[in-house]
Amino acid sequence: MSDEITPGGAGSAGEGQPSNAPGGPGSGQTPRFEGAPHQERPRLRPVRGFMTQHQGQPLLGLTDAQQVSDKMVFAAPAVQAVLGKFDGEHDLDQIVSEVGKGLSRDVLEPLVAQLDEAGLLAGPRFDAMYDALKKSYDSQDHLPAGVSAQVADRLVVMARGEDATDEQKAEEGPEKLREQFDAWIDQALKSASDPSFDKLPRVVFTPSVDYQMAWPNYAAVYGRMRVVDRPKRVVILGSHQAGFATGVCGCDKGYETPLGVSPLARDLFDALTSALGDENAEKLLRHRYDHERAHAIEAQVAWLQHVLGTDDETPQVMGVLVHDPLRNGGESYDGEGLGLDPFIAALRRAVDELEGPTLIVAAADLAHVGPQFGDQQALVGDDEGAQQFRQQVMQHDQQMVGLIGQGKHQELLSALQWQQNRMRWTGVGPIVAAMRAAEDGQTRLLNYFAAADPQGRALVSSFAASIG
Repeated sequence: MSDEITPGGAGSAGEGQPSNAPGGPGSGQTPRFEGAPHQERPRLRPVRGFMTQHQGQPLLGLTDAQQVSDKMVFAAPAVQAVLGKFDGEHDLDQIVSEVGKGLSRDVLEPLVAQLDEAGLLAGPRFDAMYDALKKSYDSQDHLPAGVSAQVADRLVVMARGEDATDEQKAEEGPEKLREQFDAWIDQALKSASDPSFDKLPRVVFTPSVDYQMAWPNYAAVYGRMRVVDRPKRVVILGSHQAGFATGVCGCDKGYETPLGVSPLARDLFDALTSALGDENAEKLLRHRYDHERAHAIEAQVAWLQHVLGTDDETPQVMGVLVHDPLRNGGESYDGEGLGLDPFIAALRRAVDELEGPTLIVAAADLAHVGPQFGDQQALVGDDEGAQQFRQQVMQHDQQMVGLIGQGKHQELLSALQWQQNRMRWTGVGPIVAAMRAAEDGQTRLLNYFAAADPQGRALVSSFAASIG
């Protein structure tokens, strides 16, 4: 960080595309500082930061940690000294005085305007964004296709070239996606001695990361389900990583993918909310809007439609995002949300009461390591440091997955807690919830896989497993 905070270090972005505000990449208009009360006394909302470069100069990128806004702001790294003052208590003149280092209102006001325009400050602009998201959610019978549609579109572009039209993507995307799923399944199971389950499992564990980063594990699970009896309904447990819920967060919608629409499993939804009681059911659904931006559940729906759907019927699903039980012992983070214990008790009761089999899918990723996540050690290369780091990740994962295989969910939590989750497992919530929901079922480990991005900035691991 430089000693002075100087102009020309910030730029904003719309829908993930940077503008050419001073110092920022891309093209667009610099937002104008209006002097509104929330700008004069700014309060920064939860944000995620990442380092990048533009024209050889380092930049700090800021995005909405709660994923209401899809805009980004780019700023000189030195603004980190300023952002800590954006607490809603300091006005701009106080911030200028306390930070020093050459800071002036001429520098500060454009930064505030850019953060506000991107919805990263608390205030009317963010409130309007969130209201629009809630209205969009409530107006739909099912959540629209997201990541699965992006994959299908890319497959059409790969086949036809960059000039592929929207009509061609819509027409050819579903078949391309099915072909890709089948190719991954064939590759993953070509040497397997048991390429199918003997019967429908009670629980399966799958990844939630992008298909390309974990297709061997998606295929290891879903490929084995092509010949089993169909479940009556599917509950999909994903990790709650962004949004406003502080505990378990339910969804009252079905899901759309390029392969069709899977309606809400209404019988499960009604049984679960009844078992929870009015107060806890309200907690489950209070922040249902968090599902609008979540991708983990929809990623499973496309696979389920492919392997379990028929010409006449598509799987009925219910999506649930589970918070991190390593925080606050499984209770909601603030005591206001739905804790893990009442959710598990209600889910067990609902499944027991309903006729026909219920499949539980735990969509969970494991380690998140590398420079992108704050680690100093590089991931790629043959030097001793990189090799040792990769080996440490694998050994840690194998030890923890071994506890899952033994059905020891409490020991898993204790081990991860003691280690302060040093490998940043993100799927602890759905993993533990599924293990507890299945009680004493026999766990079978199917595969483990870890992949890094081409630049070696991030490695994400996952596993495939089932409980019979």
